[in-house]
Parts: sequence; structure tokens; C-alpha cells
Amino acid sequence: MARLADYFVLVAFGPHPRGSGEGQGQILQRFPEKDWEDNPFPQGIELFCQPSGWQLCPERNPPTFFVAVLTDINSERHYCACLTFWEPVEPTQEGPCARDAAAREEEADEGGSGALSPSAPGPPDQLFAPKTLVLVSRLDHVEVFRNSLGLIYTIHVEGLNVGLENVVGNLLTCLIPLAGGSQRTISLGAGDRQVIQTPLTDSLPISRCSVALLFRQLGITNVLSLFCAALTEHKVLFLSRSYQRLSDACRGLLALLFPLRYSFTYVPILPAQLLEVLSTPTPFIIGVNAAFQAEAQELLDVIVADLDGGTVTVPECVHIPPLPEPLQSQTHSILSMVLDPELELADLAFPPPTMSISSLKMQDKELRAVFLRLFAQLLQGYRWCLHMVRIHPEPVIRFHKAAFLGQRGLVEDDFLMKVLEGMAFAGFVSERGVPYRPTDLFDELVAHEVARMRADENHPQRVLRHVKELAEQLYKNENPYPAVAMHKVQRPGEASHLRRAPRPFPRLDESMVQWIVDQAAAKMQGAPPAVKAEKRTTVPSGPPMTAIVERSGGLHGNSARRLEVVRNCISYVFEGKMLEAKKLLPAVLRALKGRAARRCLAQELHLHVQQNRAVLDHQQFDFVVRMMNCCLQDCTSLDEHGIAAALLPLVTAFCRKLSPGVTQFAYSCVQEHVVWSTPQFWEAMFYGDVQTHIRALYLEPAEDQDPFSVCGGSLGRGVGRPGSRSPVPLRQVGEAPLQGDERSALDVASEQRRLWPTLSREKQQELVQKEESTVFSQAIHYANRMSYLLLPLDSSKSRLLRERAGLGELESASNSLVTNSMAGSVAESYDTESGFEDAEACDVAGAVVRFINRFVDKVCTESGVTSDHLKGLHVMVPDIVQMHIETLEAVHRESRRLPPIQKPKLLRPRLLPGEECVLDGLRVYLLPDGREEGAGGPGGGPALLPAEGAVFLTTYRVIFTGMPTDPLVGEQVVVRSFPVAALTKEKRISVQTPVDQLLQDGLQLRSCTFQLLKMAFDEEVGSDSAELFRKQLHKLRYPPDIRGTFALTLGSAHTPGRPPRATKDKGPSFRTLSRNLVKNAKKTIGRQYVTRKKYNPPSWEHRGQPPPEDQEDELSVSEELEPSTLTPSAALKPSDRMTMSSLVERACCRDYQRLGLGTLSSSLSRAKSEPFRISPVNRMYAICRSYPGLLIVPQSIQDNALQRVSRCYRQNRFPVVCWRSGRSKAVLLRSGGLHGKGVVGLFKAQNAPSPGQSQADSSSLEQEKYLQAVVSSMPRYADASGRNTLSGFSSAHMGSHGKWGSVRASGRSGGLSTDVGSRLAGVGPPQANGAPPDPGFLRPQRAALYIIGDKAQLKGVRPDPLQQWELVPIEVFEARQVKASFKKLLKACVPGCPATEPSPASFLRSLEDSEWLIQIHKLLQVSVLVVELLDSGSSVLVSLEDGWDITTQVVSLVQLLSDPFYRTLEGFRLLVEKEWLSFGHRFSHRGAHTLAGQSSGFTPVFLQFLDCVHQIHLQFPMEFEFSPFYLKFLGYHHVSRRFRTFLLDSDYERIELGLLYEEKGERRAPQACRSVWEYVERLSKRTPVFYNYMYAPEDAEVLRPYSNVSNLKVWDFYTEETLAEGPPYDWELAQGPPEPPEEERPDGGAPQSRRRVVWPCYDSRPRAQPDAISRLLEEMQRLETELGRPPERWKDAWDRVKAAQRLEGRPDGRGTPSSLLVSSVPHHRRSLGVYLQEGPVGSTLSLSLDSDQSSGSTASSSRQAARRSTSTLYSQFQTAESENRSYEGTLYKKGAFMKPWKARWFVLDKTKHQLRYYDHRVDTECKGVIDLAEVEAVAPGAPTMGAPKTVDEKAFFDVKTTRRVYNFCAQDVPSAQQWVDQIQSCLSDA
Repeated sequence: MARLADYFVLVAFGPHPRGSGEGQGQILQRFPEKDWEDNPFPQGIELFCQPSGWQLCPERNPPTFFVAVLTDINSERHYCACLTFWEPVEPTQEGPCARDAAAREEEADEGGSGALSPSAPGPPDQLFAPKTLVLVSRLDHVEVFRNSLGLIYTIHVEGLNVGLENVVGNLLTCLIPLAGGSQRTISLGAGDRQVIQTPLTDSLPISRCSVALLFRQLGITNVLSLFCAALTEHKVLFLSRSYQRLSDACRGLLALLFPLRYSFTYVPILPAQLLEVLSTPTPFIIGVNAAFQAEAQELLDVIVADLDGGTVTVPECVHIPPLPEPLQSQTHSILSMVLDPELELADLAFPPPTMSISSLKMQDKELRAVFLRLFAQLLQGYRWCLHMVRIHPEPVIRFHKAAFLGQRGLVEDDFLMKVLEGMAFAGFVSERGVPYRPTDLFDELVAHEVARMRADENHPQRVLRHVKELAEQLYKNENPYPAVAMHKVQRPGEASHLRRAPRPFPRLDESMVQWIVDQAAAKMQGAPPAVKAEKRTTVPSGPPMTAIVERSGGLHGNSARRLEVVRNCISYVFEGKMLEAKKLLPAVLRALKGRAARRCLAQELHLHVQQNRAVLDHQQFDFVVRMMNCCLQDCTSLDEHGIAAALLPLVTAFCRKLSPGVTQFAYSCVQEHVVWSTPQFWEAMFYGDVQTHIRALYLEPAEDQDPFSVCGGSLGRGVGRPGSRSPVPLRQVGEAPLQGDERSALDVASEQRRLWPTLSREKQQELVQKEESTVFSQAIHYANRMSYLLLPLDSSKSRLLRERAGLGELESASNSLVTNSMAGSVAESYDTESGFEDAEACDVAGAVVRFINRFVDKVCTESGVTSDHLKGLHVMVPDIVQMHIETLEAVHRESRRLPPIQKPKLLRPRLLPGEECVLDGLRVYLLPDGREEGAGGPGGGPALLPAEGAVFLTTYRVIFTGMPTDPLVGEQVVVRSFPVAALTKEKRISVQTPVDQLLQDGLQLRSCTFQLLKMAFDEEVGSDSAELFRKQLHKLRYPPDIRGTFALTLGSAHTPGRPPRATKDKGPSFRTLSRNLVKNAKKTIGRQYVTRKKYNPPSWEHRGQPPPEDQEDELSVSEELEPSTLTPSAALKPSDRMTMSSLVERACCRDYQRLGLGTLSSSLSRAKSEPFRISPVNRMYAICRSYPGLLIVPQSIQDNALQRVSRCYRQNRFPVVCWRSGRSKAVLLRSGGLHGKGVVGLFKAQNAPSPGQSQADSSSLEQEKYLQAVVSSMPRYADASGRNTLSGFSSAHMGSHGKWGSVRASGRSGGLSTDVGSRLAGVGPPQANGAPPDPGFLRPQRAALYIIGDKAQLKGVRPDPLQQWELVPIEVFEARQVKASFKKLLKACVPGCPATEPSPASFLRSLEDSEWLIQIHKLLQVSVLVVELLDSGSSVLVSLEDGWDITTQVVSLVQLLSDPFYRTLEGFRLLVEKEWLSFGHRFSHRGAHTLAGQSSGFTPVFLQFLDCVHQIHLQFPMEFEFSPFYLKFLGYHHVSRRFRTFLLDSDYERIELGLLYEEKGERRAPQACRSVWEYVERLSKRTPVFYNYMYAPEDAEVLRPYSNVSNLKVWDFYTEETLAEGPPYDWELAQGPPEPPEEERPDGGAPQSRRRVVWPCYDSRPRAQPDAISRLLEEMQRLETELGRPPERWKDAWDRVKAAQRLEGRPDGRGTPSSLLVSSVPHHRRSLGVYLQEGPVGSTLSLSLDSDQSSGSTASSSRQAARRSTSTLYSQFQTAESENRSYEGTLYKKGAFMKPWKARWFVLDKTKHQLRYYDHRVDTECKGVIDLAEVEAVAPGAPTMGAPKTVDEKAFFDVKTTRRVYNFCAQDVPSAQQWVDQIQSCLSDA
């Protein structure tokens, strides 16, 4: 029983003591005056009576009622029911206030709410003061309080004749039961009657309608987020204008949290004076009047729920974790069914007539029932994770969080993690974990209804039914007696508050009230305590846990097969069948990724432990340790699946003898795992073991057959039933027990708690002592265990210390994992960077002691160990640690003496001639790097990586050779290599070795040939060897001088950098010649290079190498300029002539002569008719070092003027002609960008030159003249006689030197729709498909010369209408952007680490981020524009950056697109030699070839050009003589430094080093190819690898490729890889051994099959399956060899076949169907229909219609369509099963040229008038069609060679068409006759 009310208080308004505007509450009276002993009077009631502050009111308000809640220091809640009414302020009322009238008046003037002064009594100014009746109670009976206070108020207002003292006295003495569902009628002695019902169980909260109201006010989603916020300890603030609503909302929210109790600040109504409480750091649920909303908005971390507005505001910085799915969505939908039952029926055609809507009270219970179910689902099985640590004197219970989360499959779930860590849940465990207590609805639900809830999940109606049943129980709990007698309580009359009250509320007689209270107390003392005994029972545990969502099997769905493999492997190990075990090991390691397999491993290992010990031999020990490490590496620090827990007893059991008296245990090899240094793991383990032993204490010895249970808990977490010690060695926490008679620890504890009161005092003491010593012995045991796992074998390294020092996770040192019996080498090779090599052992010991002591303190205080015992433990721990360190020292010493395990022998790589090994093989593991195929990804095939082998460093390459570690892959050799020169990034990494799971140092090497070596060094490789490898690699990658590169050291016997002196010779040798040349150039350069401060490539002397000794006369730079070298001399000196002849032999010159760009003749006899001439002005490289020696310049410009022109351009690279169109005679020029004073100046300043002109101005004039000369040298702009004009241009075009319209012309509307410059700058309308626009887009009036320059340079340039040239500013990307983009491209194609979820999308995303294709798009776009301009007759000068990067790319692409010659093998070579080598692309600088270039990094400008060519090749496969492999070959070797071709930055530097002409000299090294071209030439003679069989060029075809990114493809050079032999570009290495021919077996059986498996990333597919043509050519060579004839060259054979094909296809001018090679499609996009798949060996013919490419060219495709015969069009859309089969059957058909007879299924189709054939009857794909329209005759035939032998001769017949004769043969004569008749009848029908 409890008092209904503890105190009755009367609070009235009183002025504020400090005279502020507000008043304050004053307690007038309180009853009883003395505090109750069990319940002191709560402080601060006056604040809570008027939460908004005490204020006077100008009018009389109706009385208000609300209940505030105060929480005292013991977390007891006091309910303060407040009834407030207003009374007029009487002047006399001021009597008690000690304030004079003056002060009051002052206050009234200030507008304060002070009392009225007596001088103003008038009714209009009457003010009313609040007065509050307060009832304080610990019970929550809101309605009774409302009625009781209402009664007191009614008696006062209505003046009833009842003594208020009696009523108050009765109220204070009324006793009612707390719970138990009793009903009590009370009366306060005023003729009233009230019935009080107590709830059935005290533990269920009473909510009345508060939950339903909360949902109405806020809605489902908002309430759910508030629910989650309260559970995850966020701050929640309710706002409303109604106090009653605030307290209801808070009550409702608390009711939803049941069975958890909210344990933080809870203030449903917060007074205004206490608003600063809102900034408290702890969580809270608080209600505040909406008037204070502004204060609430300033709070940054508070979730604000506005009850009146129905909103919940969550600040940005607050994240409320949602419920785990599917619970969130299920809860949401069931809530909407409860709140809005009509929603389900809203769409019905015939809705039921009426809906039964639950009452508000009932709805309230239904909503609570939903949340009760939710908690039952969330916490289902929680009792299985309780650890019973102590039973007596009080239960101590711990909850195993990790196991719970692991079992429920919610380890990642944020919500549940936070709930389990919260205070509310801790309270839940201590309150509900108790095994013997009264149970309530929640216990029933969790124990018995789980199966039902799972079954109902997908049946909403059944869920609803369950909810209603639960709601009924909740309702019954609150209202046990529904037919309750009505209350009878007097109420005041209507509007009684407006009537003038007879008098103020009277002062009550304290003594009378006190007398009534005392009377009642005296009566109570006599009466016996009416205590209703609580019914206590054992709490049911319910079914074991299941995961919330059944996860799909995924990659490692542990099938029984996997577990079988694990079991087999372990039994092999223990039976000593090591080879068998070794075979299975990789499969086991893979299986151990799955949970079930790890558990299975632990169970199997348990079986092999006898008496806590299992002694193994070395190999067994290694196997066991490896498997354990593999198990543990995926354990998180929480160990939620109990794997580490299961292995813990095993690591102290398995051991091996190292020497007499020295035993090494497995724990010394598995320490490198994060779980061992996690205190929570140790605590959970400790409590689990303590529970086992406590349980064993109370079980009868007979009942417990578990041999391990008392032996120091050495066997994992014995938790079978909740906390049972199961005889099964390993059972997951939370799994069901296996034996029915086995009692769990909770059952035992429950029984003991029941018996406890009956035991004698001594017995109780004895049990308490036993339990305490059990805990104590476990603590000692765990101190030992922890020292085992935390003290490293080598005491200089501790994972704990590293964590102390912040060196964190597993990344740095490889701890003492001595698995390979290689303990010795581990010690030396650990990571010196860990910083602990000189740490004393005592540091380690200290760290471990501290860790163990902290653990011991925590668990012992929690489980009630006595302080004496605890002190004893603290003394023991350092001794335990010290002893263990001493035993470990011996183990460490002995383990280093073990013999190393035999490693596989190293495979030596094949080397090129001249390639030498620098560092012999270092043992490494090659790890997977994100290319899926190597890991056996979607590309298929087994996992080739990780592979075990060695890395070799040679003078040319870095090579890895090895075998896959997975023995199931077979004996495949894995090779990955790349040229040292291609290395772009090298980074140290720390990785786990794939076999032993050790942490090892590694290296990741990335190369610009798209290879990546991610290697982990073997333990035997010391850190110094690894460091040496890095240094050597660095030295080879960046030699101090270019002479150190492989191409230059290769094959040279003499020391590099010191050429032998030339022998005396008749003519000067090339060596001396090139030296003279350089000397002269140096003279010439003279001061010019000093005065003009600008970049020039440093000469070789300055590149860190002493000058060669034979350059005796090193000239001083200050020497005067020799005028003679600049004037064109009529007679060249002999040595110069020699130079000239060499220069003439250069590629440039050959090309100039082919293009007819002038001849080299002396100035006197110049052919005036030629517009251009070849000028030798730069033959000494005096004007421009990076240009070739001979240049094409306009005829009219003198050589000495060129010097001045060159000053206007960057790097002196003045405009020179590099190509001339044969048709329009327009020329293409190239130059560097302009200096400020160049054309730009000339455009800007149009004023006439002043007499005192500076040199700069004169050079701009020269420049203007120069450009003018270029313009006038074009035929159509030549002199008026009109000689050389192009016939195509009308005289109007000739006459006007019209411009093409300025690029920035303003406000001009006209014929030109898109303007070139703007189009290029990216503002013009885009063309469909990125194709060039119609040539008509250029205006007829075009400039003669367009200068394409950088937008940034040409800013502010005013075009001059009279000039005949025009500037086209474009935005170009810089070299650094190319570099950055390439880095990202490399990362995208070779990621470096396997993707978490490899998807094509992630590759495409990173590809897009690299912007590589965008740059290619820009290059192609600019090039196509230039091609258009040249084609239309205007010349173009490309003048971008320094003229050696983008300029070179554009100029080369333009020539390639415009001139078919450059698309041949010879032409392409010429193009690269001319534009890239002679015109000074800086290969060495861009490729960072030497130490000097290291900082600048690798910038693949040339590779980008090759990629562009590859894109064009894809779109026009028939226009190129070379195959795509040729481009890849150049892409690989331009960075490999194997050949000299791509070394150095210009011809000048090559001459200086003596490279340029030496190839022509007599001393030519025969053995090695020094030039890449020479190599290509030699190789092409042997094999068609560089040749494109589809080559069938159109004459004078100009290509215009599509350049949109959507039309570009990723070059497979970036993505493909061949692991069988490494990159296929070093041909000598890539040729594997020939396959053995098929042979008869000696036993006369059938020949063995030559089929073999081709793996996508391992084998070279083109070599494994060469295309048809290569195959035939090989076959011909083989046959010729067999016949003893010398095999003819492949090229000759191919040319012969092609010629024959052409002749065969001639008769009536149509191409034959077989003649793919002769193109009959005369339009510019000839990629249609024919697409060659390329490969290193020849190419595969595969016909496909490339639809995306044909879409752009409708006109041309329609032309083509007209040519295609109608029959082929038909056959595209008809299947073989089409209904038009007039006649069908099998015929033999003779193939075309050199093909055998084959049986085919023929179909005669009269509708389409054709004869089709298929491979077989059900084949749907037509293999060929004979159009009957072309048939000339059907005649009997004769059998030819290879025809079917058994067939009658008369069964042969021929069908002759206009193209060829088809030979057929039927199965017999009648069917042949039938076929002939059918075909004849078809022909006659036609």
C-alpha cells in the first residue's frame, strides 16, 4: 500500500524580492508541515506551478490543471498535480510584503507587473493573481488528482458546507495498493466517491491515451525518429502551448521505450527560469512552452518536436540511426494499419459499409503493442548472451554484446550498437537479466512468441491480429475492471470563475489537518502490513537467436563441401599426410573466409587436444598455425563470431619441441591480430569462463560429465544454453543446447536464488566465498593467458607498444609469426621503421603489465573480488609477465636455429641478346592488383595471382617469374615484366604474404607500359637486400647521363661516353664530321644564346658528364658571331658538303622531295618557278637547336632574314613548311608559340614604323614579310597573271583577298553559321557524332592562311581587314594536364589493389575522371578542322605552346588524315622521323630519361598521338597498311629505351652524341638493332605481325574521323596483359616453344588431342588462335618446308593471292563475295561491314556491322545500300525457320579457292528467289546465299579432288552464276535430279 498523496501545498503570487517585473511563487501553506521520513518534501515546487513565470493578469482566467514531474536525487519521480485559479489582487494582500507604496508605484509606472497601488482601486484596472493548489504524489493517478483538487476548489468557490481541513486530511491519509489489479473506492468526506484501479503489473507503464495523441500530433515517421533518438541517447525537446500536452507527449514517448527505462534527465514541463538546463551535455527529454521557441532554436544538437505544428526538426550535426531493415519498414507499415485502417480499403471498388474504429484508449494500446513486438524482435534471444558472473549474495550479470550482434547479423548496424552501449540497456540487463523474478508481458513475448512473429512477417492481417491481442492485454493491465462504478465528484458551476468569489481561498487550520494525519498513522501502526507477495518464477529463455535478415549465401556460402575440405585437411595434417594436406591448403584458406568453416576448424582442432596439450612436429605445427592465422585475420576486434574465443584455448594447447626442455606454443605465432589487444574481448571471454565454473560449482558432480569444465577453463567460451558449459567443445553463444537434460547457468542461478532465503547464514557465507575464489582463480588464469598473447616472441617488438606510440594497426612491423620455421630470419627482417628496435624488454613488459592490471581491476571490481585478493593479483601480474619473458627468450633463441623450409626453385627469365642481370632473383610474392582476370575474375580461369617466385633486375627490364601459390592452378609459369625505363612510380607498402598471412615489406612498381608489380618480399629477403634492389632500380631508371641507358650501352664494347678515335681516313669520318658540326654550331650560337634569356636544352657537357677528351677546343661562349655562317654561301666547304649530303639523306629531305617542296640548289641557280625552297640555314643548328638541319621556307625569303624572324617565336621555332596538299596546293606550317612582340604585336600596333626603330620591331616586320611570303607562295594568291591558279576557283574568289570572317566578329549575322574559332573554342553548335561539318560551312571568302594559336596568347588581338591571314585562337591543354590525366588513366586501368566490388561502372567512372579521352577528342577535333581548311585550299600554320608537343601531335595527325602515304608502314616511319624526331619532340625530357628529368615526371605526348592514330585506325580499318599491333609496339618501345631511335630531344643532340649518322658508317654493329625501324623491317620480313590484311586503300582518300568521346574506344594496349610470357612487344622473348605436332601414339591408339585451354589474361589469344590468313600462311610455309622447298616470304604469297582474287572478281566489274580485300564501297567511312580484331600475330577476320559508326553518314550508307544485293538485306532479318522454304535438303558443296567439300543444309526459297545454305538443319544463321537472279545455267558436273568418295558420279551438278561456278553433289542420283528440277523451275518462274 502507498499514500495517494504525500503533500498538499498552497502556492500564491508574491512580488519578486529584487523588484524585477515578474513576481514569484510563495508557499502559503503545506500539509503535513513535517517531512515524511521515507519521502522528503521536493524543492522548487513554486517554479513548477507556474512554468511560464508568476505574472498578474488583467482578466480572470478559467482554472487550469496539469501535472508536472520532478525527479529527486534517487531517480524517484514525484508527480505534482497543479490546479491554478485567479483571484483579484486586494490592497490588503500587500500587507505581508515588506515594500513601501512608493516602490510599488515606481514599478507600476515602469510597466512591470507589480501589485496595484492602493490609490487606484477602480474595477477597470483590477488585476488578478494566480493561486495554485498542488498535490505531490509518487503515484501517477492523474484523473484522481484532477478530481480531488477540483473538489477542493469547488467547495471553496461554491461555498459548500464542508470543512476543507477534513477534505485535505482525508486526501493525505488515503492509502491505495500499488499494483495487482485491485479496485479501491475512496471518499474525501464531501459526499464524493472515486474508484481507483491499480494496474495488474507494476512494470508495465500506464499510458492512457498519450501514445495515440503523440502519433496524432506528429505522425508516424516523426514519432519513429523520436523513438530512435531517445534510444540512441540524443536530446529531445517538445514544444507546445499546452502543459498537459507536453506531459502527455513525454509520457507517451517513455511508454514506447518499454521494456527499456529512460535514465537521463526527464522534465516534461520545464519552468522558464530553468531554461539553461537545455544546454546540458547529457541526453534529455524535456518539454517547454512554445513561447520559448526562440531559445530552443539556438541549440545546435537538440531534436525539437513541435507538438502544435506537428514537425520534428533534426539539426544537421545530429545523425539518428534508423531501425535496422526490415524492421524499420515493417514497423512503419503496421503503424499505418493501426492508425489509418481505411488506407488498405481506399482503392477497393466495393468498400465495406462500415469500419470499426478503435477507441482512442484502445488505439493507444495497439500502438504500444507494435513497439512491444518491435523490441521482442530486436532483443530476441538476448538471454542466451547473458553471462552469470555471480549468483550470491546478489546476482551479477554481464551481457555479451559482440556475440549478440554477430548472431543477429547486425555487427554493422549503427542503431543496435548504440542501443546496446546505452545506459538504458545496461539498466535492462541488470533488471531483467536476473534469472528469478516476477515476469511480465515482455518476458512472455520474447520467450514464446518469437516463432509466431517470424511466421507472421509477410502476413499483415496476422500481424494486426497479434497486435490486437497484445493491445487487449495492455488495456486489461490498465483497466482490470471494465464495468467500473462511476465517479461521483462535485464540480463548480458553469463560468463560476467569472463570478466574484465570496472571499480569497481561506487559510487552513494546520493543527486540525495534522491531527487527522496522526490519527490515521496510529491506526496504521496497529494494522498488519498488507503486502501482496510477488509471484517470482524462473524467467524463460526462449528460443536461441537467429539473424534478423537471413543473409544470402554470397561468395562464401559455406556448403557442406567446404567444411568437408577443412575436416579432410586437418585429418591429413594429424595423420602426417603432408602432401595431401598441402594440396588442400589453398582451398582451406579460401574456405576459411566463411564463418562456418572457421568454426568447423576450431571444433576439429579441439578433437586433437588431449589433456590440454597437443605436441606436433614442425610441419604440422606450421600448417595449424597458418590455418589459425587465416581464421584470425578476418576477426574484428569484437570477435563477434566467437572465433578468437574458440581458438584461445587451442593456441595454448598446440606446441612443438624445439630442443630438450624448450617448447614453442602456437600462441607465439598468432599474436599479430587486433583482437588480442582489445579489452572488451578479454572481458567477454573472462565472464564466459567464470560463468562456466560458477555453474559447475552448483551442479551435482554426476550431472556434469564435462572433463574440461574445472580445468582452468581452457576450452573457449563454454556457452551452450545461455551460459552453459557444454560438453561440445565449441558452440557459439546463443546457439541451442544439444542435450535436453543439460541445465544452463541461468537455470542453475534461478534455482539458487529461490533457495537462498532458506539457507542458513553459514551456508550462505560459504557459497559467497566459493564464488569469490572461483572468480579470483579465473583472474589469475587470464593474467597468464593475456601475457601469452601480448608478449611477443622477440621482446623488442610489441603490438601494444606500437598502439601506445600511435603507430596503430597491423601495418608496420611483422611481429613474431614464426610459421615457416623461419623464425630466425623474421628477427632480422622486421621493419626497422617501427621505431622499436632498441626498445628495452622492460618497456614491453611494462606495457603488458599495465594492460593486464587495467583488465584485472575492471573485472574484479565488477564481479566482487575482495580487496585483499585484488592487491595480491597486482603483486602477481609483474611476476607472471617476467617469468613468461624469460621462457620466451629460450624459445626465441631455439626457433632461430630451425632449418629453413625448402622453397620452390627460382625460374630464370629469358634475356635479350645484350641484356645482363644486375640483381639476381629476390624471392617475392606477386599480389593481385585489381586487374580481375589475373585473380580468376569475370574473365574466367583460375587465380594466377598471388604467385610465388622471384624478381630480377636486368639492364633493360624488371622481371617477375614464378608460379601461382594456388596449387590447383597447375604448373603455369607467371611472367610479368616491364622496361626499367618505363617505371613511373615506386612505393613501399606493407602487405600480408598470401601463403603465411605474415606482414611483410613490399614494393609496388607502376610502369607507363601499364604493368604493375605489387610484390611482398619473402621473409628470407632482408631489408638491406630490398633496399639495394630499390637503389639499383633507381639508378637504372634515372642514369646520370643518357649514355647510361640500355640502348646506348648495348653492344658497345668501349666504355660509354668515350668514343674511340677515328682512324686516319681519306674523307673525314662521320664521327669527326659530327664533331665539327657541333663545334661550328657552338661557334655560331655564340652570344645569341647568352643575350636572349630563354630556355634551351642544356648541352651534354652540362648534364653531369665530363666532356669527351677529344673535344680539345671547347669554345668560350662569348666568342663573336661569325657573319659567314649566316649568309647563304654559294660554295659550301667540303666538310659542310659532307654534312649536307648526310642531311639530304635524312627522312625530312626524302619527304620534301616526294612532296615536290623545292630542291636544294645554290642561291644563284634557284628555280624561280618553285614557290618554296629547302634552306640549309640551320645546317649548323645555329638558328634553332631543336629544328632539323634543312628547312622549307618561301623562295622569296633570304636566309639572313630567317634569323630575325626566328626571334619572334618561342625557342626560335619560326614557321616552316612541313607538308603540301597535292590537290589544293595548300601548305601546312608549324612553329612555336609567339613571343609578345610577334604577330600579336603586329596586330596590336598598326602604326607606321618610326625611323628610330628597335630591333624587335624590325623582327616583327620581318615576320610580317615572312607570313606574306607564305601567302603569296600559294598558287591562288600568286601574281595577277593567274598562273598556277586552281581551276576550281572562280575569278571572284581570285580577285578578293577576302577573309573568312573574324573569330570574334561582333553582331554579325550572315551565311557563316558556325565560326571556326568559336567552334573550336567549344562554343559552336556541336556536330552530330563529332563529325566534321559539311565542307560548305566555310565561307567562300577564306583567308589564305589560318594561324592556329593558343587562346591565351592571342588575347586582345585586333584583326586587320587587309591581312590575308587570320588567327584562330583555341584552348589547348598543357603538358602538365596530359601528365595528370595519364596518371589517372594508369590508375584506372591498373588500379593497384583489388576493387571492393569490381564492376564495369567503377572502371568507366575512373576512366572518365582521368579526362584522357577528352584530350584525345580535342586533338582529333583540331586536326579534322585543319584537314578541312587544307582541303579547301587555305594554308594553316599551327603555332601552339613551344611547338614540340601539341603542335607535333596536331601536325602529324593532319598529315596522317590527309595523305594516304603516311598510312603505309614506310610513310608512318617517315612521318614519325620527320615530325617527332627531326623537329625536336623532347623524348628524353618527356620520358624523364635521366636524373635531370626525374622531377618533371613522365608525360606521354607521343603515346597520346599513337592513341589518336589507333582511334582513326578503328574507324577506318582498311586505310592503314600497318596493324594495331604496330602502334602498341611503338607505344611500348618509345619508353623502353631498348632502341636509340627515341632517345634525346633533337637532331642536334643526337649528332652531338654521334648517334645520327653512325648508322650509315662502316662500323655498324651487326648484332643488335639500334633503330626501332630497322627492327620492324627485319621482323616484317619474317612475320606479318605488323601488317594489316584489310589494307585496301582508296586513292587520295582524306579521312575525317568522328571525334566525340562516345565514338572513342579505350585502347586495349592499356588493359590487356599476357602473364604467360610478359608483354608481347619484345618479339624474341614472346615466342614460346613451338607446339609439338600431332603424332600417332605407339600403341596404335588415336592421336592425342591438341586442344588446350586458353586463359584470357594468361595466354596470348592471337597466338593461341591466329586469324585465318595468318594460319594459312603458316600452313603454306610448313608444307613448303616439308616438301624441301625454301619457303617463300609471306608477303610475296599474300600479294600473289590478292592479285588472283582481283582477277577472279573482274569479269563484269563486280567484286566477288569472298573478296573482302577489294573494297567496293566508295565512301569515306569504310569501316562499315568489316572489322578486324587485331592481335600481335596477324589479325582475325570477323565481319560485323558497326552500327554506331554508320549512323553518322546517312548519305553514304544509302549509296552503299544500293549496291548491296537485295537478297543479303533480306537475310539479315529472316531466321532459318522462315516459312518461305520451297524445298530443302542436304548437299555437298565445294568451297571457294583451295577449300574442301562440305555437307551443308540447303534451302531453296522461291519467295526471295534465292538458294541459302546453313551448317545444319537447325542452324538459324545463314552461312551464304546464291541469288537466283545471277544464275546463268544449271548443268551436270564431274567429281573433283576431295569430293565424297561413295557418291555416284551422276549425283554431281554445277550452278554457274555471273560471279563463279558452284560445284554441288547430292547424296544419290534421284535427289540430285530433284534439286536440278527445282532450281530450273524457280528460274523459269522468274
